[in-house]
Amino acid sequence: MAVTEIGRLVDAFIAAHGTKPSRLVRAPGRVNLIGDHIDYNGLPVLPVAIQHEVRMLVAPRDDGQVRLANVDEAFEPVTFELGPVIPARPAGHWANYAKAAAQALVTACGPIGGLDALVAGNIPQAAGLSSSSALVVASALALVDANALEIAPYALMALLADAEHYVGTRGGGMDQAICLGARRGTATRIDFRPLRLTPVEVPSGWRFVVAFSGVRAQKSAAAREVYNRRPRECAEALPILAEAAGLADEATWPALVARGTAGELAALAVSELEPPLDRRARHVVTEAARVDEAVTALRAADLAAFGRLMTASHASLRDDYEVSCPELDALVDLALGAGARGARLTGAGFGGSVVALADEATAAGIVSRWAQAYCRPRGLAGAVFVAVPSEGAGVSDA
Repeated sequence: MAVTEIGRLVDAFIAAHGTKPSRLVRAPGRVNLIGDHIDYNGLPVLPVAIQHEVRMLVAPRDDGQVRLANVDEAFEPVTFELGPVIPARPAGHWANYAKAAAQALVTACGPIGGLDALVAGNIPQAAGLSSSSALVVASALALVDANALEIAPYALMALLADAEHYVGTRGGGMDQAICLGARRGTATRIDFRPLRLTPVEVPSGWRFVVAFSGVRAQKSAAAREVYNRRPRECAEALPILAEAAGLADEATWPALVARGTAGELAALAVSELEPPLDRRARHVVTEAARVDEAVTALRAADLAAFGRLMTASHASLRDDYEVSCPELDALVDLALGAGARGARLTGAGFGGSVVALADEATAAGIVSRWAQAYCRPRGLAGAVFVAVPSEGAGVSDA
């Protein structure tokens, strides 16, 4: 972060809280390259952390209060007390993500001290790039640091995955794990049950170009029910498929995926399940296979193979999982027409962003095509960027 920028944030912190901050917390957003809507089924994913991040200046307090301010005036200042039960604000309120982290830590660790904080950042909101999880992680790291708590990284990842249930979304643990555990220059294969992170180097000539559709990918308020319906559908489909596959005593998606090929399991889903559960299950088993194949392609620097898998993933998310929208589909088509090797929606869908795979020669053309044919007619400024695989969250002196 530039010296002039940190100076402005320090001035804003002093104006909000009347004292100087002592620590700076940063937590990156993420782009998932492949493996969406399968982390909550215990299946692996392949995201990267990106250069856009939440930043939080912090000063510990001697009491149990947390006082939050935000450089964006659209987000009102909030004060709350740390305790066994921390009441939530109305659904969608920005402070609920900090409260989620606080509630999880108090429950796990007992009474802890509070802090003053100023939140800033440059992750586009509701763009499917994990701005909300980055705020949860930043809030948790601030409290862990202020209270000198000792929590192992994997334990904190798991704790914060559960913590987001505080805000009502029933997601998996991908966002928290990549935010905390990413390494610069790599994508990370994240396995669950047990949690395990494996960095895979991104070839130097590869470019992941990202565009925000302008359709906000909300997972709060009314949109929350639509999002949460997909995990419920997977939970309904699983025991039926597991019994048909002879796995009634081990009814988990990882056990099922280990039982047969993606083609065999997809055919089983169609024969055993009623719509739409057959399509949901088909996405889950084929997407899990695509993650394995994508890791192999990444390690082999096989750009064409990785791109084909991304495009197939988008088709599955669009047709079988039904979480795309016309705007995301249009961005995918524009990218492929401009020379992308592959493209797909990234994140939960229902709006948000698209990621396209390119090489050094074609990345600029994709940026230009998206900007001219999609973003400018819709008044979307700064909606396209090239993702830089970045380091996970951390804490330093302010």
